[in-house]
Amino acid sequence: MSSERNVRAARPVTVATPAGDARITWFPAPGARLVLALGHGAGGGIEARDLAALAAAAPGHGVSVALVEQPWRVAGKKVAPAPKTLDAGWRAVWPELAAPGPPVVAGGRSAGARVACRTAGELGAHAVLALSFPLHPPGRPEKSRADELLGTGVPTLVVQGGNDPFGRPAEFPSGAYEMAEVPHGDHGFAVPRRSGLTEAQATEILTGAVTGWLDRLPA
Repeated sequence: MSSERNVRAARPVTVATPAGDARITWFPAPGARLVLALGHGAGGGIEARDLAALAAAAPGHGVSVALVEQPWRVAGKKVAPAPKTLDAGWRAVWPELAAPGPPVVAGGRSAGARVACRTAGELGAHAVLALSFPLHPPGRPEKSRADELLGTGVPTLVVQGGNDPFGRPAEFPSGAYEMAEVPHGDHGFAVPRRSGLTEAQATEILTGAVTGWLDRLPA
Protein backbone atom coordinates (compact mmCIF):
# COMPACT_ATOMS: atom_id res chain seq x y z
CA MET A 1 0.00 0.00 0.00
CA SER A 2 1.38 3.43 -0.93
CA SER A 3 1.86 6.20 1.61
CA GLU A 4 -0.89 8.18 -0.16
CA ARG A 5 -3.36 5.33 0.38
CA ASN A 6 -2.27 5.11 4.01
CA VAL A 7 -3.18 8.78 4.43
CA ARG A 8 -6.65 8.22 3.02
CA ALA A 9 -7.20 5.11 5.15
CA ALA A 10 -6.23 6.71 8.48
CA ARG A 11 -8.99 7.78 10.87
CA PRO A 12 -9.35 11.57 11.28
CA VAL A 13 -10.25 13.52 14.40
CA THR A 14 -12.52 16.55 14.02
CA VAL A 15 -11.60 19.72 15.91
CA ALA A 16 -13.85 22.79 16.14
CA THR A 17 -12.20 26.13 15.26
CA PRO A 18 -13.50 29.69 14.84
CA ALA A 19 -13.31 29.13 11.08
CA GLY A 20 -15.23 25.83 11.12
CA ASP A 21 -14.28 22.22 11.71
CA ALA A 22 -10.70 21.15 11.06
CA ARG A 23 -9.45 17.57 10.84
CA ILE A 24 -6.33 15.93 12.25
CA THR A 25 -5.19 12.60 10.86
CA TRP A 26 -2.79 10.87 13.24
CA PHE A 27 0.05 8.49 12.41
CA PRO A 28 1.32 7.56 15.89
CA ALA A 29 4.77 6.28 16.77
CA PRO A 30 5.01 3.97 19.79
CA GLY A 31 6.79 5.84 22.58
CA ALA A 32 7.01 8.97 20.41
CA ARG A 33 9.56 11.58 21.47
CA LEU A 34 8.19 14.26 19.10
CA VAL A 35 5.01 15.15 17.24
CA LEU A 36 5.34 16.48 13.69
CA ALA A 37 2.26 18.54 12.80
CA LEU A 38 1.92 19.28 9.09
CA GLY A 39 -0.52 21.60 7.33
CA HIS A 40 -1.30 21.45 3.62
CA GLY A 41 -0.95 24.09 0.93
CA ALA A 42 -3.49 26.38 -0.69
CA GLY A 43 -3.85 24.19 -3.76
CA GLY A 44 -4.30 20.75 -2.23
CA GLY A 45 -4.77 18.66 0.87
CA ILE A 46 -2.99 16.09 2.98
CA GLU A 47 -2.67 13.73 0.01
CA ALA A 48 0.30 15.79 -1.23
CA ARG A 49 3.28 13.53 -1.94
CA ASP A 50 5.60 15.10 0.62
CA LEU A 51 3.05 15.02 3.43
CA ALA A 52 2.06 11.43 2.65
CA ALA A 53 5.68 10.33 2.47
CA LEU A 54 6.53 11.88 5.84
CA ALA A 55 3.43 10.35 7.45
CA ALA A 56 4.79 6.98 6.36
CA ALA A 57 8.45 7.58 7.23
CA ALA A 58 8.60 9.63 10.44
CA PRO A 59 6.89 7.19 12.85
CA GLY A 60 9.77 4.79 12.27
CA HIS A 61 12.02 7.47 13.78
CA GLY A 62 9.98 7.85 16.95
CA VAL A 63 7.98 10.82 15.64
CA SER A 64 4.18 10.80 15.55
CA VAL A 65 2.75 12.65 12.56
CA ALA A 66 -0.43 14.74 12.60
CA LEU A 67 -1.72 15.88 9.20
CA VAL A 68 -3.94 18.91 9.68
CA GLU A 69 -6.72 19.84 7.25
CA GLN A 70 -7.78 23.45 7.50
CA PRO A 71 -11.54 24.21 7.83
CA TRP A 72 -11.84 25.55 4.27
CA ARG A 73 -10.58 22.26 2.93
CA VAL A 74 -12.82 20.20 5.23
CA ALA A 75 -15.80 22.24 4.02
CA GLY A 76 -14.98 21.44 0.40
CA LYS A 77 -14.15 24.97 -0.64
CA LYS A 78 -11.80 25.54 -3.56
CA VAL A 79 -10.05 28.72 -2.45
CA ALA A 80 -8.03 29.18 0.73
CA PRO A 81 -9.00 32.09 3.01
CA ALA A 82 -6.79 34.96 4.16
CA PRO A 83 -3.63 34.21 6.16
CA LYS A 84 -5.17 35.45 9.42
CA THR A 85 -7.98 32.87 9.04
CA LEU A 86 -5.48 30.10 8.35
CA ASP A 87 -3.52 31.13 11.45
CA ALA A 88 -6.70 31.11 13.55
CA GLY A 89 -7.52 27.57 12.44
CA TRP A 90 -3.99 26.39 13.25
CA ARG A 91 -4.06 28.02 16.69
CA ALA A 92 -7.34 26.28 17.48
CA VAL A 93 -6.03 22.79 16.68
CA TRP A 94 -2.74 23.31 18.57
CA PRO A 95 -4.03 22.08 21.98
CA GLU A 96 -5.05 18.81 20.33
CA LEU A 97 -1.62 18.50 18.71
CA ALA A 98 0.10 19.12 22.05
CA ALA A 99 -2.21 16.85 24.05
CA PRO A 100 -0.21 13.62 23.58
CA GLY A 101 2.67 15.22 25.49
CA PRO A 102 5.82 15.19 23.31
CA PRO A 103 7.15 18.51 21.97
CA VAL A 104 5.44 19.58 18.74
CA VAL A 105 7.36 20.41 15.59
CA ALA A 106 5.15 22.76 13.55
CA GLY A 107 5.30 22.35 9.81
CA GLY A 108 3.56 22.27 6.50
CA ARG A 109 3.95 22.70 2.80
CA SER A 110 3.68 26.05 0.96
CA ALA A 111 0.90 28.08 2.63
CA GLY A 112 0.98 25.59 5.51
CA ALA A 113 4.68 26.31 5.97
CA ARG A 114 3.95 30.02 6.22
CA VAL A 115 1.33 29.38 8.91
CA ALA A 116 3.78 27.27 10.91
CA CYS A 117 6.45 29.97 10.66
CA ARG A 118 4.14 32.83 11.62
CA THR A 119 2.72 31.10 14.69
CA ALA A 120 5.74 29.14 15.98
CA GLY A 121 6.76 31.60 18.67
CA GLU A 122 3.37 32.29 20.18
CA LEU A 123 2.36 28.61 20.24
CA GLY A 124 5.64 27.36 21.66
CA ALA A 125 6.59 25.14 18.74
CA HIS A 126 9.68 23.03 19.39
CA ALA A 127 10.93 23.56 15.82
CA VAL A 128 9.59 24.32 12.33
CA LEU A 129 9.63 22.27 9.14
CA ALA A 130 8.95 24.35 6.01
CA LEU A 131 8.29 22.29 2.88
CA SER A 132 8.29 24.25 -0.39
CA PHE A 133 8.29 27.56 1.45
CA PRO A 134 6.77 30.13 -0.98
CA LEU A 135 9.48 32.76 -0.67
CA HIS A 136 7.71 34.90 -3.27
CA PRO A 137 4.96 34.58 -5.89
CA PRO A 138 6.28 33.13 -9.17
CA GLY A 139 8.09 35.81 -11.12
CA ARG A 140 7.78 38.35 -8.31
CA PRO A 141 10.97 38.12 -6.23
CA GLU A 142 10.38 41.63 -4.89
CA LYS A 143 7.34 40.28 -2.97
CA SER A 144 9.51 38.44 -0.46
CA ARG A 145 8.09 36.57 2.53
CA ALA A 146 11.52 35.96 4.02
CA ASP A 147 10.58 37.76 7.24
CA GLU A 148 8.14 34.96 8.11
CA LEU A 149 10.84 32.32 7.72
CA LEU A 150 13.49 34.31 9.52
CA GLY A 151 11.22 35.09 12.45
CA THR A 152 10.43 31.60 13.74
CA GLY A 153 12.85 31.84 16.67
CA VAL A 154 13.27 28.04 16.81
CA PRO A 155 15.31 25.44 14.88
CA THR A 156 13.98 25.45 11.33
CA LEU A 157 14.48 23.23 8.30
CA VAL A 158 13.48 24.31 4.80
CA VAL A 159 13.14 21.61 2.15
CA GLN A 160 12.97 23.21 -1.29
CA GLY A 161 12.83 21.95 -4.84
CA GLY A 162 15.77 23.07 -6.97
CA ASN A 163 13.40 24.46 -9.61
CA ASP A 164 10.62 25.78 -7.38
CA PRO A 165 9.16 28.88 -9.08
CA PHE A 166 8.11 30.17 -5.65
CA GLY A 167 11.77 30.38 -4.65
CA ARG A 168 14.81 28.32 -5.59
CA PRO A 169 17.27 27.48 -2.79
CA ALA A 170 19.84 30.01 -4.05
CA GLU A 171 17.28 32.83 -3.71
CA PHE A 172 16.84 32.35 0.02
CA PRO A 173 18.59 34.81 2.34
CA SER A 174 21.08 33.61 4.90
CA GLY A 175 19.63 33.05 8.34
CA ALA A 176 19.38 30.77 11.34
CA TYR A 177 17.81 27.84 9.52
CA GLU A 178 18.91 24.75 7.62
CA MET A 179 18.25 24.21 3.92
CA ALA A 180 17.85 20.87 2.14
CA GLU A 181 17.39 20.76 -1.63
CA VAL A 182 15.52 18.23 -3.73
CA PRO A 183 17.43 18.59 -7.03
CA HIS A 184 15.30 19.57 -10.03
CA GLY A 185 12.12 19.48 -7.92
CA ASP A 186 9.23 21.85 -8.58
CA HIS A 187 6.86 23.29 -5.98
CA GLY A 188 5.33 19.85 -5.43
CA PHE A 189 8.74 18.10 -5.54
CA ALA A 190 7.98 16.54 -8.92
CA VAL A 191 11.11 16.03 -11.04
CA PRO A 192 11.33 15.94 -14.85
CA ARG A 193 12.38 12.71 -16.53
CA ARG A 194 15.43 14.38 -18.04
CA SER A 195 16.76 15.08 -14.53
CA GLY A 196 17.93 11.51 -14.08
CA LEU A 197 15.99 11.26 -10.81
CA THR A 198 12.88 9.17 -10.37
CA GLU A 199 9.96 10.40 -8.28
CA ALA A 200 10.83 7.69 -5.74
CA GLN A 201 14.42 8.92 -5.49
CA ALA A 202 13.29 12.53 -5.07
CA THR A 203 10.91 11.50 -2.30
CA GLU A 204 13.69 9.52 -0.63
CA ILE A 205 15.92 12.62 -0.65
CA LEU A 206 13.13 14.61 1.00
CA THR A 207 12.26 12.05 3.66
CA GLY A 208 15.93 11.38 4.38
CA ALA A 209 16.63 15.07 4.94
CA VAL A 210 13.63 15.48 7.23
CA THR A 211 14.06 12.32 9.30
CA GLY A 212 17.78 13.04 9.70
CA TRP A 213 16.97 16.52 10.98
CA LEU A 214 14.29 15.16 13.32
CA ASP A 215 16.77 12.62 14.65
CA ARG A 216 19.11 15.46 15.58
CA LEU A 217 16.49 17.53 17.36
CA PRO A 218 16.54 17.18 21.15
CA ALA A 219 13.26 16.04 22.65
